[in-house]
Amino acid sequence: MKLPEQCDDINEIRDEIDHLDHQIIQLLGKRLSYVKVALKVQNREDRDQFAKRFQTMLSDRSQWAEVEGINPDIVECVYRDLINRFIKEEMKAWQRSQAASESTIKE
Repeated sequence: MKLPEQCDDINEIRDEIDHLDHQIIQLLGKRLSYVKVALKVQNREDRDQFAKRFQTMLSDRSQWAEVEGINPDIVECVYRDLINRFIKEEMKAWQRSQAASESTIKE
């Protein structure tokens, strides 16, 4: 991996960005796998604490962004969207599993 200032042309810059994006996507996949397990092990009390955890997490990520010289509003927006999309995916999976369970019971 080259540092940005070591890139000689736009193609090298694009290659490095592609490499970083691939790593980001791999990490998002790992993050999602933790989310899936968390949903399985959470109890009612944990779910009730979600809003507090969500706000704390956004605040932490915004602070981390500032340390890295990134606009915290961008990071907050990205994480809000990411988490909401992960929740939607998990709700779809839950609904599918409920529908499968109901069809098995009917048979």
